[in-house]
Amino acid sequence: MRIRLKGGRVLDPAHGESLVSRDVELVDGRIVAGTDLKADVEYDLGGDVVMAGGIDLHSHIAGGKMNLARMLMQEDRRAFPELPGAFCGCGGGRAVPTAHATGCRYSELGYTTVFEPAMVGANARGAHLEMADIPNLDTGAYLVLGNDDFLLRLMAAGAKQEQINAYVGWMVEATQAFAIKIVNPGGINAFKFNARWMQLDEANPHYGVTPRTVLQTLIRAVTELGLPHPIHLHGCNLGVPGNDETTLATILAAEGRRLHLTHLQFHSYGTEGDRKFSSAAARIAELVNKHPNISVDVGQVMFGQTVTASADYMSQYRNRGIATPKKSIGMDIELDAACGVIPFEYRDKSFVNALQWAIGLELFLLVDDPWRIFLTTDHPNGGPFTTYPHLIRLLMDRDFRNAQLATLNKAAQAHTLLGQITREYSLDEIAILTRAAPARILGLTDKGHLAPGGVGDVVVYAEESDREAMFSTARLVFKDGRLVVKDGAIVETVAGTTHVARPEFDRGIEKDMQRWFDEAVGLKASHFRIADHELRNGAGPTILKCEGVAP
Repeated sequence: MRIRLKGGRVLDPAHGESLVSRDVELVDGRIVAGTDLKADVEYDLGGDVVMAGGIDLHSHIAGGKMNLARMLMQEDRRAFPELPGAFCGCGGGRAVPTAHATGCRYSELGYTTVFEPAMVGANARGAHLEMADIPNLDTGAYLVLGNDDFLLRLMAAGAKQEQINAYVGWMVEATQAFAIKIVNPGGINAFKFNARWMQLDEANPHYGVTPRTVLQTLIRAVTELGLPHPIHLHGCNLGVPGNDETTLATILAAEGRRLHLTHLQFHSYGTEGDRKFSSAAARIAELVNKHPNISVDVGQVMFGQTVTASADYMSQYRNRGIATPKKSIGMDIELDAACGVIPFEYRDKSFVNALQWAIGLELFLLVDDPWRIFLTTDHPNGGPFTTYPHLIRLLMDRDFRNAQLATLNKAAQAHTLLGQITREYSLDEIAILTRAAPARILGLTDKGHLAPGGVGDVVVYAEESDREAMFSTARLVFKDGRLVVKDGAIVETVAGTTHVARPEFDRGIEKDMQRWFDEAVGLKASHFRIADHELRNGAGPTILKCEGVAP
């Protein structure tokens, strides 16, 4: 099957193409060099903008916490039911859509690849089964480590780095993970021993290790195992005024090694002013700009009802009293992590919420390098992913942004420098932070671009001056060369693939893991392992082999 997209303007920053007039050809699900051969299907684009499929490197789409959130937020599906006459019976929801609806809503926006950023080992099999139910998207998951008892016991006993590397490699392989996520390093475990706060250099009350040590140990493990994506870090003290100092110290703690700071907006709070809550975006962006080893995603707050779902139950426990509506779920995942689910409504007339909104935009606009910052709302924590088109317009249109700022809480307006920032994102920069840059940092060499050899994930947008309207409705979306969206509506659902990483590690760890599972977990290590045939209804994963780095 040869498909030709004729007469479009190609936007491919990975190869320096900025609205270049040329055709794009797909053969059997892959992009090929242009030919004069007769196409089986040809689309006349009339100058529309052609991009690679969008890639979201941080969106909570599967796993135990999202199922708990769906169970808790029945109001969400009542408020946003499935539309009558929809192509498929995918269910409703906005903050926590069903798995099927997640794939449909993402593909309507022009996204074709999304990564679940917090898969707990104990829930990994369920997370993969759920991702298999998401149509039109390739997926993958980051394994949560850094609060698991086996790792903390190793560190407390003074284990050598090689043994820790072997454990991390074993866990990545066993859970079919793609990367490593740390959530509040050591802090979730400390909460189980009645700690309520954890600073970067504060010792765990039981194991005696500090968040700094956990972070540096796992950064080294990921580096030496050769995992493509750096440590994906949810740092200490999320949402706490004064956490800016912890964030700045964390950047320096990486000591030049690659580190990705996730939902940075929630970690950029100072204590200035009479309300003891202020923006530290400028000083944090300045340090990020000076350290090319650091990448970030923002976790932009968007106004309206959503639900917060996080493994960081230390943070969620503090916030349970401000739930909207007044209900919450908290659970201990023994030996692994924890989980807290709290509904929340961000209000534009609230001083704190308005300033959170401004802090996120300040970060977007003050971090210079679009290759090291990524478009996220930490779905659903800061807001649903369906708000991305509105966020894109805020970044691209200063007048619109300032008009929105003028409607917010007056005190918050006085505490942000947002109105003074003149920067507006270009179309090229939007393509970088939603396509080319995520592909690069994830090591996905055949995604995020439109060169020959790339996967046939291609999106066509009709250019509009209203960028929110432009990015809300894709004209055409191809997934692996198959048309799945036409004029903003789903016309077909197809199965994606699951991306997994396969690092090399010392297999001698196997006996240790068998003993640990027998003595502590109550489950055989062989049963914990997820086989290739269990993924994607037997289709198996797409494997990214890792090249280890010498210590």
